[in-house]
Amino acid sequence: MEKGELDTASQIVTESKGEFEDSTLITAAEEKALVRKIDRNLMPLLLISYMLQFFDKTTLGYTAILGIQADTHLKGTDYSWVSSIFYFGYLIASYPASLAFVKFPLGKFLAVCVLLWAVILICHGAAMNFGGLMALRFLLGVFESTISPGFSLITGLWYKPSEHASRHGLWFAGNTTASIFGGLIAYGISHINSSISAWRWLFIIFGLITFVWGIVLFIFLPDSPLNARFLTPDQRTYAHRRPQQEAHSFKTTEWKKDQFLEALRDPKTWLLFFYTICSNIPNGGFTSFSGIIVKGFGFDTFTTLLLGMPGSAFGLFYVLSSTYLAHRFKYSRCILIAVLQLIALAGCAMVFALPTPNKWARLGGIWLFPAYAGGMPLSFSIIASDVAGYTKKTTVLAIMFIGYCVGNIVGPQLFFAHEAPRYGSAFEGILVCLALSAAFILALRQYMDWDNKRRDREQGVHIDPEVKGSERSTEEHLVETGLDETDWMNRKFRYHL
Repeated sequence: MEKGELDTASQIVTESKGEFEDSTLITAAEEKALVRKIDRNLMPLLLISYMLQFFDKTTLGYTAILGIQADTHLKGTDYSWVSSIFYFGYLIASYPASLAFVKFPLGKFLAVCVLLWAVILICHGAAMNFGGLMALRFLLGVFESTISPGFSLITGLWYKPSEHASRHGLWFAGNTTASIFGGLIAYGISHINSSISAWRWLFIIFGLITFVWGIVLFIFLPDSPLNARFLTPDQRTYAHRRPQQEAHSFKTTEWKKDQFLEALRDPKTWLLFFYTICSNIPNGGFTSFSGIIVKGFGFDTFTTLLLGMPGSAFGLFYVLSSTYLAHRFKYSRCILIAVLQLIALAGCAMVFALPTPNKWARLGGIWLFPAYAGGMPLSFSIIASDVAGYTKKTTVLAIMFIGYCVGNIVGPQLFFAHEAPRYGSAFEGILVCLALSAAFILALRQYMDWDNKRRDREQGVHIDPEVKGSERSTEEHLVETGLDETDWMNRKFRYHL
């Protein structure tokens, strides 16, 4: 939060303190109406942005079966490296992006990144060789690295911990929604008859759409509840305070060394890091090679594009159902993530182990495989809910996305060209990674559960993180506004598992 913005918030709290103490506590019905209003204005912006991010990131996978390799003279492992270099850019930008989240207005910074990556995507349409594609994909990774951690921070600033899983699931559903329509759009664009190759049109069209949307985002995405134009002044005040009553954390422009070091010492950071690596090695390979794998079952190019749609619909189901269940049942997020990894493992085994003639059964495995992706929004929500302190949260997000990049860099390298289209080594590695990702996330749950019980014993009281804060007085709520404590500093903090 800017200094002036913090002063404004303090002034609003001071001026309204008497009013709230008198009689005008917001009722449950009024809070529900406020949350619905926030949802209507915020969630579509995040959802559509995430759809475009997925389109833009995975366009390379569609172009793989539309002639990009021949036109740009890619040979051997060149295509794997063009896929992986995106995540080198993502990796290098992850921690600088976390600093930018602290120093700059969050909404405007994210909108500018969208505009820049749109321009870079359009330039993909002019790529002529391996070197040009490598440079462009690297830059695309740099600017797209901001979107997932930025949206997770936005969710934490606007919503209570009990609302994090469902809201992360809503905007993350843009991934799978985009993949449903992506194949259909690519199928349509592939029929364009012109002197420009269809794969070039794919980059140009997606880039132009993203650029227009970046302008929309710049105008309408607020930096925080305090400058949201769709809320009244009183609503802004309450919307700003509402998520803070449990986490004791707010957006600040001060980078705090003690919180940074605490993030490095926290076992949760590294369990999330290794879970993320293991779950994204499959992702890195699948997003780039799924089209080639399915085509290897014996389908033609256009049928291959269309057959990607049911798998994407399954992916959307996994995301929405798992985040709904996490919202519905307490302490279930880590268990649900582990179950999703095991479903993906079963799908991977079907593709790998079944004989080649069983193409429809193997295709069923391809449709089960995207279950692993349903764990991503839930892992984002774990950081939003269970990591407090703004510098600490941005640091843990950066480390998590370093793991995301490492996994996505390694993933395509497991697909050796001479093993196409079955890619035996790749599927063996993916099976191991999915099993390990389930183990790491269950270890994280066990650690957080142990720490909750330890804090209960130390304080001689059981605090339920799902209801904690609901009975706190308005005066305490007002006094705590402006705190920026970590989950280690705040001994009343309990993890949501």
